Amino acid sequence: MSETSTSNPAGPRSQSVEDYLKAVYELTLNSERASTNALAEYLGIAAASVTGMLQKLAEGDEVLVEYRKHHGVALTDEGRKAALETIRYHRLIELFLVQILGYEWHEVHAEADRLEHVISKQFVERIAAALGDPEHDPHGDPIPRPDLTMPESAQTVLSGLEVGDEGVVKRVRDTFPELLKFLNEQGLVPGAKFRITEIAETDHNLHVMVADRGQEIVLGPRASNQVYVSLTE
Repeated sequence: MSETSTSNPAGPRSQSVEDYLKAVYELTLNSERASTNALAEYLGIAAASVTGMLQKLAEGDEVLVEYRKHHGVALTDEGRKAALETIRYHRLIELFLVQILGYEWHEVHAEADRLEHVISKQFVERIAAALGDPEHDPHGDPIPRPDLTMPESAQTVLSGLEVGDEGVVKRVRDTFPELLKFLNEQGLVPGAKFRITEIAETDHNLHVMVADRGQEIVLGPRASNQVYVSLTE
């Protein structure tokens, strides 16, 4: 277990604990609670192991989750703050790696996953200052502010659009490095303008025309669910 960078009067949290809290945060963005099975799938861990960890996080001096058997898990206020702090570290590291060290945007997620648990708060705030206190990471995801409030971000998913819809890419989830690499090659990155030209009836693949590229790309539902946009009025 590595020592962590998050501020915690009870002592440093382990990497495993921070990963669990981040996962619960992500899985409860659009729902009140996350199931044990969903958390196990997200983390790639056996469900029995997840249950054991959740029970530990739900008791002791620092209660980070509210867990009920067969009813899933939600973050407590303290757990939410811990998750957001780790997410702040992660996304600032990603931006630093891209802007300062010249990494490609599909290369930074795994690096940030490792570094977020070991750097100090002072170090990460110096990164933030050096980058001009940014509000978004290289993928367009919002960076929690120092007070752990979250900037607004696009909630419209590309897969939910209709033929003829036009807009601008705002953010792309960084879960799949190969998808990020492909989208970068096609120019479908934050700031890119696009138009939906066709939706296949059989497989729901989207045909997307990217402005300034002069060519159409085809995205399956798994890919288009990862791209968030704002529509042109």
